[in-house]
Amino acid sequence: MKRRIVMSMLAGAVLLTSTLLGTGTAGAADVPARSADVPAEFGTDWHDPVTAAPAVERPAGKSCEVTLVRARFRDFTPYRGTYTPPTGCGDRWSKVVLRLDGKVKGRQYDRLGYLHVGGVEIFRTSTPQPSPDGIEWSVEKDVTRYGDTFRSTRGVEMLIGNVVDDTYTGVLDIEVTLTFYRGRPDGTSPDRVLTLDGDSALTTPRNSERIVAEVYATGSGGGCEEYWYLTVPDPAPYSCKAGHGPYREVQISVDGRLAGIAAPFPTVWTGGWSNPFLWYVIPGPRAFDIEPITYDLTPFAGILNDGRPHRVEVSVVGVPEGQSGWSAPVNVLVWQDEQRERVTGKLTVHKEGDLADSSVYTPGSEHAVDTEGAHRLTVGGHVDTSHGRVRTTVGRSLTHSSTHRWTDGETTDALEATWTDAESVTVDGHATRTRRTYTMDGTTTLGADDRLRTVLTLGDRATAVGTHSGRRTSWSRLDHSYTGDATYTVNVPRDQRHAVGTTSERYRLHGSRGCYDRTLTTVQGVLTGDRRRC
Repeated sequence: MKRRIVMSMLAGAVLLTSTLLGTGTAGAADVPARSADVPAEFGTDWHDPVTAAPAVERPAGKSCEVTLVRARFRDFTPYRGTYTPPTGCGDRWSKVVLRLDGKVKGRQYDRLGYLHVGGVEIFRTSTPQPSPDGIEWSVEKDVTRYGDTFRSTRGVEMLIGNVVDDTYTGVLDIEVTLTFYRGRPDGTSPDRVLTLDGDSALTTPRNSERIVAEVYATGSGGGCEEYWYLTVPDPAPYSCKAGHGPYREVQISVDGRLAGIAAPFPTVWTGGWSNPFLWYVIPGPRAFDIEPITYDLTPFAGILNDGRPHRVEVSVVGVPEGQSGWSAPVNVLVWQDEQRERVTGKLTVHKEGDLADSSVYTPGSEHAVDTEGAHRLTVGGHVDTSHGRVRTTVGRSLTHSSTHRWTDGETTDALEATWTDAESVTVDGHATRTRRTYTMDGTTTLGADDRLRTVLTLGDRATAVGTHSGRRTSWSRLDHSYTGDATYTVNVPRDQRHAVGTTSERYRLHGSRGCYDRTLTTVQGVLTGDRRRC
């Protein structure tokens, strides 16, 4: 069994865009089945996809809805249309909520897609794999921060690359809407949302006082970068090789100078780990709404505000030279000083630590690759605004540790990995410290009877603390976990797979703004538990 063939079914798909401030999936009100209703194995139908993540909170009051997309994706032809701002809700909104509703039936791989409005990527998503009888799903996302984009008529482009033939029959039936809630904006959204031109050039308004880049970085589109965390250095006898191994780091630069570093999230798509039965009902964290990486570029505002174009480029450390497999579109969010035509400033601090990236291969009856990686970057600067000089310092520290073990033929394949991404942003005594931790611990085994079993746990955790002059002003703690155990017979027709599987997901978010805690469980594709705490 070659993992490059069966592990994830995103081959040939195109990447998509999304930034997640709040997201939810259909099925939240379902009543769990009684144990007597659980079949002995998967049948031809199962529960519609559902996630434990909270739905987007919607304000009261008047709202207006605009349909962005109605399309049926069967190939790699993008949907193109025109967005027109809503009437009756003004041109400033307290919230804007995107909702995708999808339907598919038959047989189909998981696919990736993007949605652009006026060239700005507002959503990136992947799709569930359907049952023969068909499934429906939905995803919601808070897109209020793209308000500048929504205030004028714009072109719309969406693509979920798909292949439909005699074997893979699933046509993706998609509708996307925007709902605008009339009211006063909360003041946190940017004044402008910019994109880079064709040669990665960015020209900011000359009165920009805060600049943040968001990058929808995703390894996908077929090939080994789809599951980069399992790649090995060249000497190791494994089906997916990548030069030095699995360490990946997404970097952004300004005029060739390193401006930000980040750890990419190890997304597992709905065909991942050789076992679609793990994901038919509950997807892995972030699979349906892919969050962008954000970089605070405010220390570079003094350079960027000179009225000339500057080169802003994204690169991924660890990808073999000349190899494709990553998409990294960039949006740039800008806050302007309304009282000044020109904001000047200076980059005052730039400290880059040495990049550590070591993968050691140990041969044997059980092969092993042990990887350690780390990197640090601190940048600082000031801008002179109408309300005084504002100093911003951004520090980021990345670490990665993993052990990958497999046997000849990859009949046993296991990975235990942890990524940390610690970031601090300090603005004149106000500090926000965020520590993100991603974990993956899984094993796939293929027995002599062609029974393939995958046991897997995933973790997406983050703590954030805000302080002012050393005193805590806000805090939050996210703990999003997934566990799954599924077995089926490979190399047989679908109706002879005799698949069984249990999965669970828990999404916990606590903090100074309240508490949310929900757990879902499934057995053989039946939702057997939906527990809410808090």
